Amino acid sequence: MLIAACQGGNIDAGGSLPVDERNPVILSNDSVTDNWTGEYAMLLANSGGPPLVGIVVNPSPYWPDLATNVSSWNQLIAAARAGGLRNIPDATSSAGDPLVRPSDGKIESTAPNNSDGGKLIVDLSARYSLPGRPVVVVTGSRLTEVADAYLIDPTVADRLVVVSALGGTANAANVMGWPNGELDPWADWIVGQRFRYVQVNGYYDQQSDVTSAEAPNLPANPLGTWMAAKVSSVLEIPMSSDQIGVLAVGLPGFVTARGVSRAIVDSSAAFDATTGPPLAPRADGSIWVVPSCDSSMAGDRLWKMLQDPRTFGH
Repeated sequence: MLIAACQGGNIDAGGSLPVDERNPVILSNDSVTDNWTGEYAMLLANSGGPPLVGIVVNPSPYWPDLATNVSSWNQLIAAARAGGLRNIPDATSSAGDPLVRPSDGKIESTAPNNSDGGKLIVDLSARYSLPGRPVVVVTGSRLTEVADAYLIDPTVADRLVVVSALGGTANAANVMGWPNGELDPWADWIVGQRFRYVQVNGYYDQQSDVTSAEAPNLPANPLGTWMAAKVSSVLEIPMSSDQIGVLAVGLPGFVTARGVSRAIVDSSAAFDATTGPPLAPRADGSIWVVPSCDSSMAGDRLWKMLQDPRTFGH
């Protein structure tokens, strides 16, 4: 099932993506401490970027302790609200194992988790999507909750675009693999075949966004205090920079239009329980692959938002 692109697009990237800073965003991720996804999403939502309407927190093999993950997200949410950021949603805890491929190999035969995250995605997409303006689920972890939303209500695919920091290239082909694509391979197959899906692979050195030397310049408010304490836990590995998903949606020009391609899941490939499917080029495919981003824009926009008193309602 191929779904046509919605109206709009990332304007500064030449309309290369089916979504932009006007689309409401739901975050779906595991830990909040290893990258700046939450901070970017919350700051953008208060600086003319995408409204943040939901936060789904899940476990993963990287961050298996769901209670700890939720607690950390709640600390960020409390700091953001106390710092003056507005319209910051609560975190929704979502337990559940990776989805299991049914014996007949048919997506619709898959047993759903009926997870709280999947239910939230269904509910929020019904509430906030408009004709030509779908809700975006931005993921930096497994795709379990997004696929589960489809199993709960298949019409959710008409109301959503999925944007993920996930996968890359292997053997000169685009693949829904590591990072994150190996966490729930069957969910990858479901999302890749049933949703409009944007795979963002413009990973970058996220430690340069806020360095230890720059930490004293963070705002003198609870969010600044939270971020300063977090600097040392932000991972060095570029593939941990999950914020590329929300930046691809909310920061015009971050996606470099050159190189963006369209694809579909290569349905001729055998299912591999250790990784997601390979992607096959197709000009009208329902998958957009973003191989690179203008990483210099990330930290620059972050600091502009942090240093603008209007961000914090002043």
